[in-house]
Amino acid sequence: MSVPKDHAPARIYRPASNAMQSGRRTPADWVLEFEPAGRQWPDPLMGWISSRDMDRQVTLHFKTKEQAIAYAEAHGIAYIVAQPHDRTVKPKSYAENFRPRATPRA
Repeated sequence: MSVPKDHAPARIYRPASNAMQSGRRTPADWVLEFEPAGRQWPDPLMGWISSRDMDRQVTLHFKTKEQAIAYAEAHGIAYIVAQPHDRTVKPKSYAENFRPRATPRA
């Protein structure tokens, strides 16, 4: 598989956890997806989004970031690594809801 040099680079990232999940476990997989290389347009018959870029349908999952990078380099794919953002946890106390404040809440 050879990717032309004028092709859009792939993006390697760790996806965020689902908004419906309250746990702190991060997703284990790293994902390699191609950036859009061409324009998209609505299909006149169905209204779906159409494109001539078939690489947009490819999503590869890897256990580690190093495996994803090794795959991209082995296949000559230009890539960009997006580092995951760390979650900041602010300690909260239920008692803080009832503490008197100097200024009233709006």
